[in-house]
Amino acid sequence: MSLLGSLLGLDFASLVYIAVSLVVLGHVIPYLLDPHAIRAYPGPFLARFTDLWLGHVAAMGHRSEVVHEMHQKYGKFVRIAPNHLSIADPDALQLVYAHGNGSLKSDFYDAFVSIQRGLFNTRSRPEHARKRKIVSHIFSQKSVLEFEPHVRLYVAQLFKHWDRLCEQGAKGLNGNDGEGGWSGRDGRVWFDCLPWYNYLAFDIIGDLAFGAAFGMLQSCRDAAPVAMSHKDAMAGYGADDKLEIEYLPAVQVINDRGTYSASMGVLPPWVRPYVKWLPWFNKGQKAVKSLAGIAIAAISQRLKTPTDRRDLLSKLQEAKDDEGKPMSKEELTAEALTQLIAGSDTTSKSVLISSCAITYYLAHTPRVQGKLQKELDEALGNEDDPVTTFQSTKALTYLEAVINESLRLHATSGVGLPRLVPPGGLTVCGRTFPEGTCLSVPTYTIHRDPAIWGEDVNEFRPERWFEQDKVDIQKTFNPFSFGPRSCVGRNLASMELLIIIASIFRRYEFVMEERDHHFDTVEGFLRKPVECKVGMKRRTT
Repeated sequence: MSLLGSLLGLDFASLVYIAVSLVVLGHVIPYLLDPHAIRAYPGPFLARFTDLWLGHVAAMGHRSEVVHEMHQKYGKFVRIAPNHLSIADPDALQLVYAHGNGSLKSDFYDAFVSIQRGLFNTRSRPEHARKRKIVSHIFSQKSVLEFEPHVRLYVAQLFKHWDRLCEQGAKGLNGNDGEGGWSGRDGRVWFDCLPWYNYLAFDIIGDLAFGAAFGMLQSCRDAAPVAMSHKDAMAGYGADDKLEIEYLPAVQVINDRGTYSASMGVLPPWVRPYVKWLPWFNKGQKAVKSLAGIAIAAISQRLKTPTDRRDLLSKLQEAKDDEGKPMSKEELTAEALTQLIAGSDTTSKSVLISSCAITYYLAHTPRVQGKLQKELDEALGNEDDPVTTFQSTKALTYLEAVINESLRLHATSGVGLPRLVPPGGLTVCGRTFPEGTCLSVPTYTIHRDPAIWGEDVNEFRPERWFEQDKVDIQKTFNPFSFGPRSCVGRNLASMELLIIIASIFRRYEFVMEERDHHFDTVEGFLRKPVECKVGMKRRTT
């Protein structure tokens, strides 16, 4: 009798018993065989046998904090999955993510592929080198400065709204411009500044990437056009027929997509085709498609309207690889999607997250806010334009310390990005790991290492940047990742942050309604604020 026939002859209870036994053996046997030599390392019990522990932690939205707690409990090395060791040591950064060490991105990044692989999610080293060569010059310091006038334009648009809110708030009026509305009392406007930073970030990246803002600041709402049919939109580049679109909340789409991909990415590849149909994951699947639709709609509209604007898309169109070949239409779309995501979910979104975090920390710490404003007043007091320039802010040392301290406490990506040990093995912090072992270094945790930052690691204190050993800081501070796969848009992010923070705190004063208010976040790929309610008024200098 065949095996199938034998199985069909069993009753239901026996089939369930066999299925459960196979699942258990499928997890226990790899643990006993220990192919990656990490069985001796401590960690949560379930994490020794299954990826579901990390999958659950990621889905709950607080992975960085939970992994940090595990390191506090177990020490430097923590096993967080059957083949994933988290190493909380600054020295490990230089080894796990180093140039030339041969390590590869893990299959975690497969969950971030949409149209086709882009710069962020390609796992092939040669392909990544090719794509980075094409894209990197677009984000050089020289190229980024070409975008400065557009960044300043949207900050000025934000100020028009905020000036009006301050005037009405001072009169004790209430309103509902922006999500969550606002109220006026005690001479201030009380509101959630997070939606406004979202509008600012999306309009900036829409303009820089595709030559036109999404119009969120103008409409005071989260809405972006989404291509209904990806295939028809891509086929219709340059055509005269009108693209069929719908409007969706882009911020929510990006947040859902990040949470989905970060949770799916930690599950075994063979499980992903099945779990994606579960209700929670199915919502994420729709967000992936919608995000691609946002990029496709923006690209289609941009290519139908030729312009001399030097936006990211025009530079991508002109870019060529070592063989002189430009990108194909599909690759162009994939890279433009990458730039939308890199722009809104890792570069400009990191700017909005950081801007929101800085606003919280400064509103929560009046001493630091006052000290920063004193530096801004002394350095920029003669400037008439309320929106500062990069040139006038790049040498302000306390402003830089405020930004860096915020990025330390609230790194937009706090998770340890997974890398696979290359052939020949890798020695990290005195331990040697065989080929194929998955290693990561958690940014959230090394940014809270008392040996580097002092015993007051959880306190927002920019002065530490003038006190700590610069070598230790350089090897530990990791807001944009490290090595050949580091964030290509860091120059753009740095320029935006200097202009936005200097301009806002030169013009406005912020306070917290409750001094003990906690800065709540939810983590997908990035740690995003849930809200940031503050009281704001125009400064008088």
